Amino acid sequence: MRRFILSSVLVIALVSLGAVAYSAEPIVIGFNLEMTGQVAAYGQAAWEGANLIKELVKPEVLGRPVVFKLLDNKSDKVEAANVASRLIENDKVVAIIGPTISGNMLAAGEICEKKEVPIIGPTTTNPLTTQGKKYVFRACFIDPFQATIAATYCYRDLKARTAAILSDIANDYCIALGTMFEKEFTKLGGKVVTHQKCKYGDQDFSAQLTEIKNKNPDVIYIPNYYQETALAVRQARDLGLTQPVFGADGIATEEFLSIGGKAVEGVQHTTFWHEKAAVTDIGKQYVELYKKKFGADSEVNVFGALTADCYLIVLDAIKRAGSADPKKIAQAIEDTKDLQVVTGPVTIEHGDAIKPVVFRAVKNGKWEYQSIVYP
Repeated sequence: MRRFILSSVLVIALVSLGAVAYSAEPIVIGFNLEMTGQVAAYGQAAWEGANLIKELVKPEVLGRPVVFKLLDNKSDKVEAANVASRLIENDKVVAIIGPTISGNMLAAGEICEKKEVPIIGPTTTNPLTTQGKKYVFRACFIDPFQATIAATYCYRDLKARTAAILSDIANDYCIALGTMFEKEFTKLGGKVVTHQKCKYGDQDFSAQLTEIKNKNPDVIYIPNYYQETALAVRQARDLGLTQPVFGADGIATEEFLSIGGKAVEGVQHTTFWHEKAAVTDIGKQYVELYKKKFGADSEVNVFGALTADCYLIVLDAIKRAGSADPKKIAQAIEDTKDLQVVTGPVTIEHGDAIKPVVFRAVKNGKWEYQSIVYP
């Protein structure tokens, strides 16, 4: 990540020192993030957003200071569960923000459900993460909505009648998106001519891409994380595949652009938000602060923006609950209605956020806002 505001230890220390001025006991919010490992870019962007929103909205509630406690889950499911346990048992957190990916959230969510402490994921899109849970929430849309919108766009707007899919079989998120895209695309009248598989960590996609080239589809759907998708697109272009490539929210990073280089020019994807879609006062303030800190040409990272949303949702829930009791906070989160957060108004229903899908495309080496689709 090209910007890592401060080391986690230093940030936590500074936040803790800030609480000295208060006589009241601090309220601790935990952060269970992927600061290292496969998807470190997500966690680092999320932590960036957490620290930015703290500058705009004072970390205080019920007359008590709010302290952030960050632990690294290392992009690992087992570690994500361990982190959740440590935050609850050792740090006595009233709520946890993160992980950012669904597999890790499934693991951490099980712990929080048993311990009856609310946990909210900024970008955990798999429907299973909140299904049947009272203490697990998300600040984003879910995969069925995202994949359905993507398939509809490819069929109706791009006029594609055949599609190829390349999805990561080691990741539930990628599998689900590929399956849902195929179902909807076929339902609309299109045909998926090949559904190729890859695995996290793969560097060579020549076999899958050769098969896709032989099938000559109108569009290629790659619903994987940023590294694998960027490498696959580069290799596809080297093989002479010129078809439109469509991705999902997992590529919404600067790293995708830097790894892919000129090869990813024109790639489109579904994502959670874009700075041009900022409609709330706090969203506009967040964009302004981001530009001030990182430069007018810097694009506001969506993972950070959604983490800021999580903080605002938790803070608002504590206020409405009038208590730092995790059980009461969880109920208040579920009762969230039309709360004005960074990425727009949000309502929580059965743990899920009711949010629109944004379309973006790479243009001149940057993500460019295209349109927004409401549920």
